[in-house]
Amino acid sequence: MKRMTILLAALCAATALHAQDVESVLAQIERNNKNLEALRMESEAAVREVRAQNNLEDPSVEYSPFFAHGADGIASSELVVSQGFDFPTLYAARRKSGRLEKQGIDSRYGVARRDVLLEAQLLCFDAIRLERERDLLERRMTAADELLALFERRLETGDATALEVNKIRMERMNAAAELAQNATARTTVMESLRAMNGDESVSLDGADYPVMPSVGSFDEFREKMLADELEIQVSQADELAAEQQVKVNAQNWLPKLEVGYRRNTDMDEAVNGFLVGASFPIFSARHKSGAAKARYAASQLRTEDVKAQTEARVRSLYNELEQSSATMRTYDLQLMRTTLDLLRRAVESGELSVIEYYVEADGIYSNMLAYVGIENGYYRTLAQIFRNDL
Repeated sequence: MKRMTILLAALCAATALHAQDVESVLAQIERNNKNLEALRMESEAAVREVRAQNNLEDPSVEYSPFFAHGADGIASSELVVSQGFDFPTLYAARRKSGRLEKQGIDSRYGVARRDVLLEAQLLCFDAIRLERERDLLERRMTAADELLALFERRLETGDATALEVNKIRMERMNAAAELAQNATARTTVMESLRAMNGDESVSLDGADYPVMPSVGSFDEFREKMLADELEIQVSQADELAAEQQVKVNAQNWLPKLEVGYRRNTDMDEAVNGFLVGASFPIFSARHKSGAAKARYAASQLRTEDVKAQTEARVRSLYNELEQSSATMRTYDLQLMRTTLDLLRRAVESGELSVIEYYVEADGIYSNMLAYVGIENGYYRTLAQIFRNDL
């Protein structure tokens, strides 16, 4: 007996360890998600490309041998080693532009990461909803099984009719069909989470919705949403980078410089010298400044558009949350559970017919399932509100 108790305790501990909450599932998905891993690598590659734009030009080495009639072998030769570079102020301007572009790259990765984790969080919420629906359906199935056994015995003694027994069987059949649909939907959700977790399974059995921050007044809510919105941060980073690019292109009139070493040999004599030159971007810089200004203007308009969309989204989400919260408060779950128990005792004692029982019980179960759906919608709205905190 003692060994059995220890075994049961170990099994319970293993089950507790295996079950996960939503936060741990999201942390696991962030580590294992292949899309996020690919996005991290792409961001790193983009940052390296930005840094490469401000490198010095590659050095150039030229060697020219000359041959002459009557000369044995090379009569003379020329060696030129040169290094070209932009005007020094351009490097400083491009370095600042590169830092701003990196901020934009980091912000875009933050948006992509947030969207992946939000999708996973919403799937977790659906898994919780489906589990609660399953619990209600299983309770309904258990009640139907117990009533069926009772009324089959009464049918044998003549205290119940075949119509009553068949009504209970049909109720049991409907509950079984809904349970099967629930199981299929839950399998689909868990497989989606498994795919997002790098093909590693997760467990949300018994999990509850996570504790979410309070929203507060609309003004506080609006201020937080506008401050935290990653799309606005991306747009603002792009706007700053575009503004800096205008400053970079304003220096395109500056010449490119070139310095080097030259060595000329003629038979046994050699002449050494330096090479100094400049290249004036008369044609290559044409229209670049205008294009940079147009991109900057476009980025400003895009920032305004993102802010307007965020404002509309803020009002919509706040209204949805208020409506869901008010609707949830109208449901009295304890009253519905107590009423189901009273109805059950009434039909067993013969005070209520089976038909009357199911008319009342169906309405109560429908309301309880509706509450589970509204509760899920409430937490999904909260997830959308606090998505930038993931």
